[in-house]
Amino acid sequence: MTENLTAFAYLIASICFIMALRGLSSPETSRQGNNFGIAGMAIAIVTTLLTPGVVSYWMIVLGILIGGSVGTVLAKRIQMTALPQLVAGFHSLVGLAAVCVAGAAFSNPEAYNIGVPGHIHGGSLVEMSLGLLIGAITFTGSLVAFAKLQGLVSGKPLQFPLQHQLNAALGVLLVLLVVSFVGSESSVVFILITLVALALGFLLILPIGGADMPVVVSMLNSYSGWAAAGIGFTLQNPLLIVVGALVGSSGAILSYIMCKGMNRSIINVILGGFGGGGGAAAAGGAAEAQDRGVKSGSPEDAAFILKNASKVVIVPGYGMAVAQAQHAVREMADLLKKEGVDVRYAIHPVAGRMPGHMNVLLAEANVPYDEVFELEEINHEFGTADVAYVIGANDVTNPAAKSDPASPIFGMPILDVEKAKTVLFIKRSMASGYAGVENELFFRDNTMMLFGDAKKVTEAIVGELG
Repeated sequence: MTENLTAFAYLIASICFIMALRGLSSPETSRQGNNFGIAGMAIAIVTTLLTPGVVSYWMIVLGILIGGSVGTVLAKRIQMTALPQLVAGFHSLVGLAAVCVAGAAFSNPEAYNIGVPGHIHGGSLVEMSLGLLIGAITFTGSLVAFAKLQGLVSGKPLQFPLQHQLNAALGVLLVLLVVSFVGSESSVVFILITLVALALGFLLILPIGGADMPVVVSMLNSYSGWAAAGIGFTLQNPLLIVVGALVGSSGAILSYIMCKGMNRSIINVILGGFGGGGGAAAAGGAAEAQDRGVKSGSPEDAAFILKNASKVVIVPGYGMAVAQAQHAVREMADLLKKEGVDVRYAIHPVAGRMPGHMNVLLAEANVPYDEVFELEEINHEFGTADVAYVIGANDVTNPAAKSDPASPIFGMPILDVEKAKTVLFIKRSMASGYAGVENELFFRDNTMMLFGDAKKVTEAIVGELG
């Protein structure tokens, strides 16, 4: 394929990726956006395979078969509840790929037309080292995020004395090592950059608490994009540079939007700890609730209240994802709508474990898009709602964010569910949310706790309504 034709094909692929991002910005156009992304990737792969620089097709085919097989198995087996972990895992692979490409380019620069061993172009050394350190930080940071989301590591902030000073020192050391590497082209310095960046990725994400995890996933997505862009310069591949920049910038913008929605500074998120300071509620169920003056009810009680309501706002959270209750929730909503009840869904920007987590689950259950509203659009309607039906959305409904300056989540915009006439709150127990903060909403006079698995409780309510 000629150079001009390759450039034209890459341009078309870049336009497809831009259209993909545009389409994915709205639920109504997300399928179209996904198709644009698939088309762009197909064009990019075919164009790259037809370039003269390809020397081993069988290795490429083998890699596609291995990676494609693993991806297919994961796509078929992965549960929607594990989607955030999957995304974090994919980010780690992008970071690892950047590290591997940087290592390959450093060991065999002639293959990349960036010089010869010992005399690599200065600009290429800068690009290589940046791709290397960002990729390494992304790799270990994403692994820590995966471990937190999977429950292998506590969701509470894991902090230690002088952690900020240590991270700052490692950051300064990385800058000095990059300068030294560009000047000396030393393999020892190359290895040191890799090791320090791997350690920094681990230390940056470990102290971040569970409530900030959606922002972390978005932030790591941005890191993976910048790592890809850096390696794109090393490979002299304009499409990889464009795509990496698109992913990096869109991830950074999304992180900013989410931090704004939480009334948080992204610098504070990066530097650690959200939650963990508040006292965790007891893990007991209905018996514990009675001891503490919490009202609990049955599915029959909830069905009676819902049936006599004129307006219901459903607030999905991670509890819905864990129980995979989205289909039961939609069935309940359909029955209520047949009775003339106005049913809407309220989505907090950081509900779940990744951006758009709740939207994906509701879309899977074929919930109409026009019934789903973001926090800013629906928060004023809780005051006129007869029932707020909360499904495990703990931290994003906690009134302490508005009333308790000592609370770790103070200042975070929440869904004003406490303003509804009745709050039906489904939880397995009285345990605190992912941020480790007790929810005072449980103890309000207008709150009725429904203890149990969200899917089973909702299905029981559906049975009563039917």
